[in-house]
Amino acid sequence: MKRIVWLLWALLLVLPAQGRAAGNMQNESFAKAKRLLEQEVYYDHRQTLYCGAFFDAHKQVELPQGFTTDKHQKRSARVEWEHVVPAENFGRAFSEWREGHALCVDRKGKTFRGRACAEKVNADYRRMQADMYNLYPAIGSVNAVRSNKNFQMLGPGVPSAFGSCPMKVSGNKVEPPERARGQIARSSLYMADIPSEPSATAAHAGLGAPISCGRLGVPSGKSHRTLAGQ
Repeated sequence: MKRIVWLLWALLLVLPAQGRAAGNMQNESFAKAKRLLEQEVYYDHRQTLYCGAFFDAHKQVELPQGFTTDKHQKRSARVEWEHVVPAENFGRAFSEWREGHALCVDRKGKTFRGRACAEKVNADYRRMQADMYNLYPAIGSVNAVRSNKNFQMLGPGVPSAFGSCPMKVSGNKVEPPERARGQIARSSLYMADIPSEPSATAAHAGLGAPISCGRLGVPSGKSHRTLAGQ
């Protein structure tokens, strides 16, 4: 498995620009993406990415036996949609996120930036945010604790942060359970292949600079292969 992932990673690096993924070029609505995933993708296999918890059509979660959490306990009852590559990680590629925009002014005349500004002004950002290849169901409290922490193998000395669900947290790093690593690796490679701030025309042509795995929050090289191949 490690060899296969390494070959895929090497292939990604040498692909010509014309072979790069254009990404989501149709849907700009994050809410619509979540609704489509709930109703048309996960309707017959409702199970969360990290902990393998089952959930129903009303997004109510059946917590696995032994699941515990000290934080965000109220969010444990419902499923939420997790960006495997956090919105902040790819959002920083957009000037609206970093610097704001003339249109990003609230009712009191105060300027703002970050996610709210990028979502308001930039259609390319909205499409990346709504890309269903980067969205997975997660227990709400797990999604909250993971936040925008980067993935990394933490080793046997770090205990699970969620009892029977082997999701480890240490500082600003998380180690996902083995069951989730293949999907995480595939989503990360997919997002790394998308131009960082494409116009519609450039994205269709596969042009533009791809976002590096480091900026996405997934370590490259040996540690990245280890994450995918464990």
